[in-house]
Formats: sequence, C-alpha cells, structure tokens
Amino acid sequence: MTQLLLGIDLGTGSSKGVLTTPDGEIVATVTRPRPRSMLMPHPGWAEADAEVWWADVVAITRELLSQADAGRVAALCVSGVGPCLLLCNEGAPVRPAILYGIDMRATAEIDELNQRLGETEVLERSGTPLTSQAVGPKALWVQRHEPEVWARATGWFNSNSFVAYRLTGEYTLDHHTASQCVPLYDIEANTWHDPWYDEIMGALPRPRLVWPTEIVGAVTEAAAAQTGLRIGTPVCAGTVDAWSEAFSGGVRKAGDLMLMYGSTMFFVQELSALARHPQLWSTMGVERGSKCLAAGMSTSGSLTGWVQQLVGDVPFETLVEEAAATPAGADGLLVLPYFAGERTPIFDHQARGIIAGLSLRHQRGHVFRAVYEGIAFGIRQILELLDTETNPVKRLVAVGGGTQGALWTQIVSDVTGRSQQVPKETIGASYGDALMAAIGSGVVPPETNWARVATVVEPNPVVRPLYDEMYALYSSLYPATRTQMHALARIQEGASK
Repeated sequence: MTQLLLGIDLGTGSSKGVLTTPDGEIVATVTRPRPRSMLMPHPGWAEADAEVWWADVVAITRELLSQADAGRVAALCVSGVGPCLLLCNEGAPVRPAILYGIDMRATAEIDELNQRLGETEVLERSGTPLTSQAVGPKALWVQRHEPEVWARATGWFNSNSFVAYRLTGEYTLDHHTASQCVPLYDIEANTWHDPWYDEIMGALPRPRLVWPTEIVGAVTEAAAAQTGLRIGTPVCAGTVDAWSEAFSGGVRKAGDLMLMYGSTMFFVQELSALARHPQLWSTMGVERGSKCLAAGMSTSGSLTGWVQQLVGDVPFETLVEEAAATPAGADGLLVLPYFAGERTPIFDHQARGIIAGLSLRHQRGHVFRAVYEGIAFGIRQILELLDTETNPVKRLVAVGGGTQGALWTQIVSDVTGRSQQVPKETIGASYGDALMAAIGSGVVPPETNWARVATVVEPNPVVRPLYDEMYALYSSLYPATRTQMHALARIQEGASK
C-alpha cells in the first residue's frame, strides 16, 4: 500500500488538514472553520484558546483517517499561527495564547527592553528589532500584569509545538519560531542567547531546538487514543503557518518571495545571506540553516470582510464584480489600511484607517476597490524594502485564499509592476506540512518540491502612471495624519475602558 503523509495547519480563522501521497497527490482534505475564535478582550489584544487548536487536530485527524487506514500514515506535521506565547503547566494552558504581531499589548515592555538591552544590540543579536511580533516583551507583560499566571507556568509553546507536545510528550520549539522569539534567540549562533533568555524567561525551561522538518518524537498511546493515529507514528516539528505555506509554494531558493493573501498580508523572502533591517524581520527558514526576511501587514482579508459587513453582508462576489467594474484608482478614492494598527513598515499600534477623497458619487464598489488598492500600495512599500542589491526579489509567488479571485492579484501586479506566480495547489500550509513530514521521515529526498505553477499574473502597464501618482499620495498620507490618528486612538482607548 502507498504510504500517506498527514499535514495540519492551525490558522487564525480555520484549521485545515490534508492527506497526500509521497508525490504530492492529494488524497483527502478537511477544513474546520473558526470564524470568531480570536479572542479580543481589550483593544490591541489578540488571543486564542489552545484547547480549540487541540480539538481541531483531533477532529481533523479522525475525519481524515475515516478515509484511509491509519497504518498507512508514515508521518505527520502540524503548523500554526505564530509566534505566540502559550504558557502551560505540564501541557495544560494556564491562560489563552497571546498571538503574534496583531497583539500589541506589550508596548511598554518593548520600550523597557530597548532601554535595558539596547536597540542596536537587539538588532545585531536577534536580526530583528523589538516589535509587537516579539515574544520576549509579551512574557514580561504577563509577569507584570498576571504574576499568578506566570507562577503556575512550567513551560511555554507556540501553536505547533503545543500540538507536538500533546502528540509526543516532547518539549521542543523549531528554529524558525525561536528566531521570532526576540530577543531570546541568537540568529548567528542558531541557539538560545542564555543571558537574555534567563533575564526575561527566568526559570522557565528552554525548549529543545529542532528544525521544522526534524522528527521530534512519536505519537504516544494517549494521543493515539484521542486522534486515531497509530502509536509510534513519527511527528515532525512543523513551524509558523506562513513559512509552511511558503514551503508548499516552492519558495526555497534565494530570491524567491511568498506573498500570502490571508486575513493579514504576509511576506517571506529566501535569502542568499543573512540581512538585518529595522523595518523587517530576519528569521531562520524551514530548511536547515536557511535564512529569511519577513514582513506582515495587520489587515488585508479581514478588511475586505469588514467592508462586506458594513454594507449589509452583500455577497462577496457582488462586491468583487462592482469593484472590477470600477476604474483603476477608484475615481480618486484612497484607503490607508491601518484599521488594526500596522506592522510593517511603520510598526504603529496607534495607526488608524483612513478613507480619503470620499464624495457623494462614490458607491460601495469604489470603496471595495479602494481597499484592494490600499492594501496593494502597502505591499509595494514593503517590496521596496525587501528588494535590495544584496538580496534581490527574483520571483514572487502568490498564495492564500485571496488568490482565488483574479481581481485582487491583478491589482497588486498593476500597483507593484511585478508578475506573480500562483501555484496549482492552493490548500496552503497544511500541504507544506505534509511535504515536511515526507522529508523528515525519509519518505522523499530533502530536495523534493511539490509546487507547480498554475497561472502567472502580469502587470498592466497602461494603469501604471495613475498608480504611481496615487502611490505617492498614499506614501504621504500617514506622515501627514499621524498626530490626528494617535489622538483618535487615545479617545478610542479611553472609551473602551
């Protein structure tokens, strides 16, 4: 019988699972939507119930195994949102997981660590500045604001390492995720930086560092009873979902860049040499020793969903049709997409969204198109940061749910002037997880690549002059309104209290 590989991804709004053959053929897939699973108890906070992640893994595994014999599963791998801070007591969460950069609670702790450790020193040691994406400041926040919770913790996890622990009992963290746990990890030495780890994490034990494709352990009897997996099935470490998705799309050579169209927009670029930039994240990659640059916006698909709700839950297809019928530039409408603050390139949790140029003649199609274009202008800003002489962007691979409609990707190509390759398989990170499981278990060679290009989106040069003009206006809008944004953010924060 043909061996099978199992991949599961724990996303922000849903979890997905896939069974594949060693050549990448998809045998079965499962999706479990979680449309309102993100917990936002205060403005700027974003959390998740880790038990929901485990429940999804159990349900997805059982559903997939109802279509295939568990004995055929050669290995499995799980990816998930991250970097997160999930504090546990012997594997039981002591509070909800604090999510990645969209959780902006630890601003005071970021400032404090920059003062104590030095901004230049952090950038040099970690490859990345301290931002809302960093885990270290969030750990300090818990110590300061929830000391009784911190005292109960005996370990800490990301989403994927939590599931790996539940499956195998092994306390690990993959190198990529660890490299996002700024300032705990030394990106040059590829290990924990002991002085800063001890200063910030105290007595919490260090997870054993492994590479995402590495086998961390085997499914235990208890985990097998819950999931239906065979006892002893090998489990790979996995990693943060965006890197699994990049892996699934074949972003593995220097100059490859993944643009992930999801609830947020995310970028992963493979490097020929380690690079540091104060507005970007330097990280380890999926494959042993590989290096990446990354960036992330705080909204994208979540913003289009907001517009859909605002206009009365009009079918999404209708809004896309109306936006497509609207000319480039949305008849002089410009959106600054900072509706949840912003990560790259401004790292401003008090930034707020703007719809500029509104008139009585503008309709919902104009607004929807302007949202697509505003996100595209933000993408263009980030691509200009990533594309350097040392590490040029040679190939752009578009992945994620937002690639399914042609309009959004076309607007991004038109605004940026860049071609985008869209892979044939669009299931995403779980597909990359299955490939990691295949490689980690030795079922396929390490260089195996399942990605196949389905379509190429080419930019339309006719609209480029207009988009260049609007891009200049977009770039000037945030500096011109920053003071007013921050004043409004303070009013919003006061009202919420």
